[in-house]
Amino acid sequence: ASVMIKQYVDLENALNASALNAIGTKYVCLLNGTELNTIDPSSLKLASLNPSACSQHTKDILYAKAKRAFSDQHYLPAYYELIEPYLGGAPGEDLKALSKDNVNMTVNTLQNLRRDSLLSLTPSEVQGLMGIINLRDLKKWQNQSPIREWVQTQKQSELNKLGVGLTGGTQEGYINIVPPKFQSPSSASLGAAAMTLHLLPPLLITFLMMSVLS
Repeated sequence: ASVMIKQYVDLENALNASALNAIGTKYVCLLNGTELNTIDPSSLKLASLNPSACSQHTKDILYAKAKRAFSDQHYLPAYYELIEPYLGGAPGEDLKALSKDNVNMTVNTLQNLRRDSLLSLTPSEVQGLMGIINLRDLKKWQNQSPIREWVQTQKQSELNKLGVGLTGGTQEGYINIVPPKFQSPSSASLGAAAMTLHLLPPLLITFLMMSVLS
């Protein structure tokens, strides 16, 4: 399939909506960066793709194109349904904006968000994305990465406000301290320390004798 796609593109054929539908979700992950960049954003309006299983690089490129393709519908209820398959490449600021639109994101979609984007969200923003009904599923997924890491970076008091029983957040008054790494002492320093310990008794005796004689 990868060879066929490459031959198709090498013949200067466009990756338009028809081509993308022929490639489909099954093979869209085979497209390389050069091929992805040739896609006209408007083609995504008529294509049915879901790149959630693709590499992060692929998801980032397709999200940016999908955002442009559906920008004229940004304030319509249908916008979320159109952009949802591509949200795995969405930056944190776009997700924060979506959290104000009551989009009712499923926990499966949340799970497939970019890790850095998810970790940038507050509990209230996640609640805004998922809505009351879908938020209940978060408890079942709290031990799955990257949701586990998101939970661990939140204050437990803020997680409690969600009312779904999430645990594992940071307790008030606690901070994580990374112990310093000490270098192993060299043989030279060990030798110097041993010499100091060896000379210590004579030095103490000399000091005491001088004190008595004085």
